[in-house]
Amino acid sequence: MLYGLDFTSRPGRRKGLTLAESSLEGDRVRVSGVRRLECFEALEAVWAGAGPWVMACDFPFGLPRDLIRFLGWPSETWAAVVEHLGAIPRGELESHFRRYREAHPAGAKYAHRATDLAAGSSSSMKLVNPPVGLMLYEGAPRLLRAGVSLPGLHAGDPERIALEGYPGLIARRVLGRESYKNDTVKKQTEAQRNNRRRLLGEADQVLGLRLELPDRTAREAVEDPTGDVLDAILCVLQAAWAVQRAAANYGLPTVVDPLEGWILAAGTEPCQGAGKVSAP
Repeated sequence: MLYGLDFTSRPGRRKGLTLAESSLEGDRVRVSGVRRLECFEALEAVWAGAGPWVMACDFPFGLPRDLIRFLGWPSETWAAVVEHLGAIPRGELESHFRRYREAHPAGAKYAHRATDLAAGSSSSMKLVNPPVGLMLYEGAPRLLRAGVSLPGLHAGDPERIALEGYPGLIARRVLGRESYKNDTVKKQTEAQRNNRRRLLGEADQVLGLRLELPDRTAREAVEDPTGDVLDAILCVLQAAWAVQRAAANYGLPTVVDPLEGWILAAGTEPCQGAGKVSAP
């Protein structure tokens, strides 16, 4: 089983965790459906489920090494960092990151992981716009407690594999910097809807795969203005790409910082020639 997870740091009825489920046959990614999870307990139940499965998760797994060193946090292993992070009250996280920002000049106030630079993703110490630091705070400790394996970071159950995905990596290769989603109703546009249609139709080409999904799921991906459904599908494509490279450490670079981790397919060149899925 393959999963793609669109994550939020405060799941609920209005905006939940979005999980795409699929299988892989050769280069064909067959999505069976997408479901919404309204609480972390529902996600934890999925993570506790028996393998084999591989999941690409849309949240950062690690903090920048420079930040960890500056704060003087434990740095022996990824697990030590995450355990320390999880023991900090959520409301106090900003004060720790502020220390780093106040000690650095404009243009260098946010430390970045090597993979952030390769993928064009936000620093995992950002707590707003987007709040990826809070996503890390809520997600990584739960992954650690779930006992799953995180290649390059942490050895757990080899039948349950979690990897860091990033839908924006695929989206930019198809759309450039054009927008395809927004959580704010007043900022949702027809142009974004058209971009979601285009992205759904061309995303698989980026990773050399063939995407197949039910018509209902395709419509949902196009009509969801928040992009959550589409992002979960993009993550499941990254999970499939990783499974094809399972024998080579799931496509991760030979050397990965064992505290920071790596985003799937970051730094790789787009593939060409794969088929398209029809979108409504």
